[in-house]
Amino acid sequence: MLPLLRHLSLYLLAMLFVGAGLLHFLRPGIYLRIMPPTLPAPLALVYISGFCEVLGGLGLLWPRSRRWAVWGLLALLVAVFPANIYMALIHEQLGIPGWLAWGRLPLQGVLLWWVWKVRR
Repeated sequence: MLPLLRHLSLYLLAMLFVGAGLLHFLRPGIYLRIMPPTLPAPLALVYISGFCEVLGGLGLLWPRSRRWAVWGLLALLVAVFPANIYMALIHEQLGIPGWLAWGRLPLQGVLLWWVWKVRR
């Protein structure tokens, strides 16, 4: 990958995580709706995951913290996957089209790959 494309990819990914993380604080209700009911303290988990997304996204921007940010974001993407599955299972209750809810699941794999690719 060309250096310019690598940098653009890195900054775009960082912005994606920072933006998504900030939404956890600005619109927590969106995330509370897809929280599996078996998990404790759902609002705290929404805020913690949002904080981790912001921290991880910012961490990608500095070479010294990038390795830790990559591992943290990979762990986060795995940790939030159950919420994405739950969202797909209850998409009708949420008023979300099935194709969108189920189509979001493979997106986690794309994000895992993208995070892994920017580790250098």
